[in-house]
Amino acid sequence: MMTFAEFEAASRAQGFDTALERHWDPLTVVPTHTHPFDASAVVTRGEMWLTVGESTRHLRPGDRFELAREVPHAERYGEQGASYWVARRGG
Repeated sequence: MMTFAEFEAASRAQGFDTALERHWDPLTVVPTHTHPFDASAVVTRGEMWLTVGESTRHLRPGDRFELAREVPHAERYGEQGASYWVARRGG
């Protein structure tokens, strides 16, 4: 797995403005919402479920996901919580 610095450099090379690490507490549920930015992320710890429309993905360390700006989605985090690195563009 790459380091955060490598993730950040690769994200900037792909045109993303910022990269950061997000941490979520165990069993956190985030209801349907949107973001004013495009996002590209990789899970680094724990597990999460990402729901977009009728589709739910179960994500674990090493799994990647992308979301376009303003796409409604919901998130749920596992018993140990979760962390991911996310690059953002716009917004």
